[in-house]
Amino acid sequence: MTRIPSTQAMRALESFARLGSVWQAAEDLNLTRSAVSHQLRQLERDLGFNLFNRVGTRLELTPQGQTYAGDIRRALSAITVAAARNAGRGVSGSLTISCTPGFASSWLCPKIGRFREVCPDVELHIVTPRRLDDVTTPEVDMFITFSNGNTPGMQVERLQEVEFTPLCSPALMNRLGLSEPADALRAGLMHLSSFDDWEAWFRIADLEAARARTGIVFCDMNMVYAACLASQGIAMGDAFICYEAMASGQLVRPFDLSIRSPKSYFLVIPGAPPCNQIVAAFRDWLMDELPKVAHATAASAN
Repeated sequence: MTRIPSTQAMRALESFARLGSVWQAAEDLNLTRSAVSHQLRQLERDLGFNLFNRVGTRLELTPQGQTYAGDIRRALSAITVAAARNAGRGVSGSLTISCTPGFASSWLCPKIGRFREVCPDVELHIVTPRRLDDVTTPEVDMFITFSNGNTPGMQVERLQEVEFTPLCSPALMNRLGLSEPADALRAGLMHLSSFDDWEAWFRIADLEAARARTGIVFCDMNMVYAACLASQGIAMGDAFICYEAMASGQLVRPFDLSIRSPKSYFLVIPGAPPCNQIVAAFRDWLMDELPKVAHATAASAN
């Protein structure tokens, strides 16, 4: 291939990869479905390799298509950032983000300096909500929620599906010799807000769910992880935001069983497109950063 594909076709591919269907990509780009389908077919012809598998009436990205779409997402993000940084003073102003405590402390805060590098003139305010699905605070520009994504009248994008799995410190696992699911009761269960997650896990482990209603109930995920790291018990952990703690060996999975949460992390922006320049810059940066994580769970394209 000698010529660069059209930017519109690349945007169609990025949107399809992110959202998972032609009709959602069409809505995202404010185009007709036939226009998006045509652009995707033309892009595949121009590239000379298969981007898609046809499964009935649906399109699915091939492994090569997924890799190329990731490259395109980063390239488009770089173009957006480059334009912002070179347009006069660049992106400037104030941005208030409401983010769930666990996502903020374990994922966003360790990476937020990278956003400051590309948008140094943005004054950032990061707050945490009282409820993980709250999108009602009027002074907030964008929300990162843990919810079912049902927020009518707002722009909603799924950031990450969530898998819950038992986590504890290696010291606790070794001291107690945890090997079977029933051993979790000996470790001391730790809960966030309710017993629901452990009860669901006990059911798939063929244990009586009522036995999960023991242990300590915390009101904040950071408290749960602090106690977990200090070998005070075993927690039902979010494998996405705990990825780095697991990779470094601070937390371990004593059992293979996990459960898929019915909720996900969503980016929610009040109002309808187009959003302001600062919100768009942060959204593009966030989407560019997420694929760089070696995911403990797969990012959703639905």
